[in-house]
Amino acid sequence: MKTSTFCLAIAIAMAFSGPLSAEEKLIPIFNGKDLTGWNAPENNIWWLVNDGILQVRSGPDKKGSILWTEKDYEDFVVELEFKFGEGTIDSGVHLRNEDQIQIGISGSLKRDMTASPYIPGKGYPVEAEGVKDLLKLDDWNHMRIEVRGMEYTCWLNGKRVMTYTSDTGKPKGPIGIQLHGDRDMSIDYREIKVGEL
Repeated sequence: MKTSTFCLAIAIAMAFSGPLSAEEKLIPIFNGKDLTGWNAPENNIWWLVNDGILQVRSGPDKKGSILWTEKDYEDFVVELEFKFGEGTIDSGVHLRNEDQIQIGISGSLKRDMTASPYIPGKGYPVEAEGVKDLLKLDDWNHMRIEVRGMEYTCWLNGKRVMTYTSDTGKPKGPIGIQLHGDRDMSIDYREIKVGEL
């Protein structure tokens, strides 16, 4: 009897911790109307909002840009949907500043590295698994990234594809969305939400 009571207590505790509780606290950080809550670059031509969608477009001079949240985060979950447009898509999600989860084609590797971590000075230390079979090139994709301490875990369209522990990441910082320079590209984002852990 004591064993079953203990197991029940553990099950209840697990049900109210980790990803489930984070999902309950997910709040939109993109309102679908404008860039409130984000630090848009001066003379912004890259980050457009239209009918609930964040449209990311390279400019005529193909300069890069990063759209940063005004708020800094420690441990968090970020969920979003993205859809590839035209050109050589090279984008990603910055985690507390420099470490990044790639979305699209790696400029250095010349192939798709979606859901893999890009770490400055190290490149891509691990590669996400099964992405080729999961990634929808002509439709919306769902990505979930959990950041706990220096451990990054990524899900693509409901399947966990990558876990990596960084030894160079920062403990606190903003979340960013990247538009890589020297690319003629377009990508759309929507339903961007964050839950603090």
